[in-house]
Amino acid sequence: MIKLKRIKGVIFDADGTLLDSMPMWGRAEEEYLISLGVTPRPDLHDVLRSLGGHEVAKYFQVEYGVRKTAEEMSAGIYEMMGEFYAHRVPLKNGVVPVLEALRTRGVRMCVATATDRPLIEPALRQHSIYGYFGKVFTCSDEKTSKSVPDIYLRAAAFLGTRVKETLVVEDALYAVRSAKSAGFPVAAVYDLSADSQRGEIEDLCDLYFESLDGLLSYFE
Repeated sequence: MIKLKRIKGVIFDADGTLLDSMPMWGRAEEEYLISLGVTPRPDLHDVLRSLGGHEVAKYFQVEYGVRKTAEEMSAGIYEMMGEFYAHRVPLKNGVVPVLEALRTRGVRMCVATATDRPLIEPALRQHSIYGYFGKVFTCSDEKTSKSVPDIYLRAAAFLGTRVKETLVVEDALYAVRSAKSAGFPVAAVYDLSADSQRGEIEDLCDLYFESLDGLLSYFE
């Protein structure tokens, strides 16, 4: 069992862990069509599940009469998500009490996220939690993905903490698996987007919580 008094650093994921942003990603294309004055059909999600980016654009052009290129649609969705992150994305439950408790105990913290910096940083700033973190690492900046543990290793090096004393907090199975492969202790937080993989996540991680504030019980 992990004792948090032995943890010197924490690496937080953002989407689904600090930010309740995954539902918006799940309906981004639908919201984009609505923003264009187009009413999505009930089967939209089922159709899009098997399509790649340019296939989605072609589908919108043919089936919904959207007169935009794939690049214009991609830019439009990104702009829409930027507005969401900057002004409307909610925090997950328990975020501020956990960050404050860690800071009070002198634990170093940073963020490691697969989402681009222009989206993540405004979200952290609008909720006044940006200052808790020494640095925000993004996969795009680091030219990597969370399928490999590089971003966590670089974050731990920045924090100046050993792998075994650096807790990674995630919500997605592939990210939990990646961090564990490098020897990090991992706490996983439930998010609806990963509900189908919940059993595997619970089996693999060291700690599992329905809400981030479950970490508070390990601070003694």
